[in-house]
Amino acid sequence: MESVTVIASFTPRNGASDDFVEMITPMIAATRAEPGNEMYDLYRSDDGDFHLIERYADEQALTAHRDTTHYRAYRAASADVLDGAVRVILLRGIDIAD
Repeated sequence: MESVTVIASFTPRNGASDDFVEMITPMIAATRAEPGNEMYDLYRSDDGDFHLIERYADEQALTAHRDTTHYRAYRAASADVLDGAVRVILLRGIDIAD
């Protein structure tokens, strides 16, 4: 099976950066513990946006992630702290070094 990489980008509402980090931190730990998760790292860019770089062993692992209680809870809570929708890019590898 082929791994799947996701880049999810978030723009917090003005003044809500700390709230965003507080909201997403429990999901990071829970997602890293999921079977099939290979990477789940949060970054902040110079413009104040946040970016999750995620990698899953395969499409099934990504689908399972999106069915978890912690994912659904995060999605429900994110509307309170984000300015707009989460931007998601789904990548499938072509030439990836191990």
